Amino acid sequence: MNENILKSLDSAEKENFQEGLKSLIEQTYVIENEYKALQASYESLRKMMSEIIEVLPTALWVLEGKTIILQNEQALKNEALLAHIDTLKANYELEYEGRFFIIKNINHEGKLIIQATDISDEKRNERLASMGSVAAHLAHEIRNPIGSISLLASTLFSRTELKNKHIVLEIQKATSRVERIVNSTLLFTKGVHINSRDFNLLELKDECEQIAHSYNFNAEIDFSFEFLDLKINADKALINLVLQNLIYNAIDAIEESETQNGKISIKSLLKEDELIIKVFDNGASIKDEKAVFEAFKTTKLKGNGLGLSLCKQIINAHNGKIGFEKDPKCFYFSLSMR
Repeated sequence: MNENILKSLDSAEKENFQEGLKSLIEQTYVIENEYKALQASYESLRKMMSEIIEVLPTALWVLEGKTIILQNEQALKNEALLAHIDTLKANYELEYEGRFFIIKNINHEGKLIIQATDISDEKRNERLASMGSVAAHLAHEIRNPIGSISLLASTLFSRTELKNKHIVLEIQKATSRVERIVNSTLLFTKGVHINSRDFNLLELKDECEQIAHSYNFNAEIDFSFEFLDLKINADKALINLVLQNLIYNAIDAIEESETQNGKISIKSLLKEDELIIKVFDNGASIKDEKAVFEAFKTTKLKGNGLGLSLCKQIINAHNGKIGFEKDPKCFYFSLSMR
C-alpha cells in the first residue's frame, strides 16, 4: 500500500516526502540523545545526592509507614537510636546512652524524614565552661584561708614539741594538697601560657624526688628516676607540674590496687628529634580509657578530674604529644627537639 502511495507521487512530492522523513528521523535522534543526556544527568544528580546524604554528619532515616526506605551511614551507626525517637514531636532534644541528639521530624508526601544530630561535644563544652567558672570562683575563695593555715602550720611546727611534729607535718601535707588543687584549677580555667627557657633535663630528677616525698601515702613504693643529661627548651615549671600529676596518679593507682611492692619509675629517651618521658607504675589498670584526659572525670577517690586534663593542655601548649600504654602500664609525653 505504501509502495502504491509512493508510485502515485510525482518526483517533487517524493523529494518533499523524503526530506520530511529525513527531518523526522533526525529529530528522533535528537530527542533520543537529549533523553540519554537527561537520564545521565539524573543519574549523576542521584549519585551526588546519595554521596551528600552519606557524608552528612547527622543520622538520616526516610520512612514510609514503618518501613525504612533510605538511611545513611550515620543512621546505621546509631541503629538502636531510632526506636527511642518520638516521631510525634517535630523538633526536640534527646539523651540516649550518655549522648545528646537534636531530633527533627519532617513529613513530606506521605514519607517521614528523621534527622538526628549529635550535639554531645557542644553540651560537654557548655558544661565544662559552667563548671570551670564555678571551680575558678571556689578556688579564689579557698586560696586565702589555705594560705593562712599553711603559714600558721609553719609557725606551729617551729614551736611544737618533737613528739607532736609529725601531726603538724600531716597538716602541712594536707594543706599542700589543697594548694595544688587550687593552683591547678586556676591554671586550667585561665588557660596555659608557656614561658620556655633552656635547662638541663637532670634538674627534673631532684624535683621528682621532692614531689614523691611531699605526697601523703601509706603504700611501700620504690622510686626510680632516670633522666638524660640533655639541655632542652621548655617551661620547666609546667613540665614539672606534668611530672607531678603523673607521679601522684601512679601513687594513687598503687594504693588503689593494694600492691605489696609498689614500683614507680621514670625513664627518658631520645628517638630521632623527639624527647620521650615515660612514667611507669605497677598499680591498678586504667578503668575508663576514653575519659582519661577529660576534665572533671575521674574514677579515683582522691582525684578531682583535672590532673591529666591539665597535663594535656600543658603538653599541647608545647606542641608535644601525651598518651598512655597498657602493657607495661605507663603514661608518657613527648617534646620536639627541633
